Amino acid sequence: MSLVDFCETGEMEDGQSVVRKWEDMDIDILVKIFQSFDIFELTSGIAHVCRVWRMAACDPFLWKTLDLTKLESHFIKIPLEPYVYVSDQSDKSLTRLLKISLNLSQGNIRSLIFHFNLYLNDDQLTYIAERCPRLRRLVLPAWNRIKKSGICKAIRMWKDLESLTMPSIENPPYLMEEISKNCNNFRELKIMGPCHVFFANTLVAFLPRLKILSLRCSVLLKEALLSILEGLKHLEVLNISHCLLIDSQRMNSQPLPPMKRVMKELDESILKAASRLREFLTCMNDSCIMCERTINDEGLMRWYKYEEGLWKTDEATSLAL
Repeated sequence: MSLVDFCETGEMEDGQSVVRKWEDMDIDILVKIFQSFDIFELTSGIAHVCRVWRMAACDPFLWKTLDLTKLESHFIKIPLEPYVYVSDQSDKSLTRLLKISLNLSQGNIRSLIFHFNLYLNDDQLTYIAERCPRLRRLVLPAWNRIKKSGICKAIRMWKDLESLTMPSIENPPYLMEEISKNCNNFRELKIMGPCHVFFANTLVAFLPRLKILSLRCSVLLKEALLSILEGLKHLEVLNISHCLLIDSQRMNSQPLPPMKRVMKELDESILKAASRLREFLTCMNDSCIMCERTINDEGLMRWYKYEEGLWKTDEATSLAL
């Protein structure tokens, strides 16, 4: 007997029995119940119970956000690109979950959130982009297996994209230019990794209307910071909390490699440039455990060593998960 035939029997006041079928349940009550389910429960087969349950399981209210932060890839690190090898079973499990979720969501997903140890490939990213055309926020901290062509193809489909959390990449212009061309409402960015001068100058060149930027727990060159502060005229919120701030200086104008010095406090040039911001979020405290961890990890945070979910934190509230 299928679940659709399952029913409950109750007693009326006159002693007669009444049959109450699953499909007779109020759809609003079902949606309320399904709200308490995680992604694994929502995709476990409840949509196949009956027509009403499927309608409830497809309700747009349940699919504003697809949160996959409980799902990690089974992988091993390798010495060559993409530096991780993901098991076939892990890929198949992710693909299956995506297919069910995106079928039920019916294009209503606005936010997509992935774990920092969940490694999508290009085919999976394209599949997502084609079925989430109204996406506004993407949190994708790991790009090891995603090629330039893959992310650019996805960005072209996400015309409504406003917010992106991403790792640091060596060649940022292609991505920032794609966002600039296609995402007119883009306004906030979080980079989980080093911010060098080239990266900062790329932001200034292609995303001049950026309003919120987080670089927390990363290596940040003073020159890059000043470039951001002086070049992003519309920036309102900047988070450099727990950053390893490096000042590179050449001595006596000699054409020698610059000397690098870890800054213990913000100097006048930085404070003056940041004075126009609505929020300038900083922490450079020796007693701060996150500052200590950034120093120990040399600005390349090894999030797997720390409390689960800690990577989701951000002092810029709109970027916190």
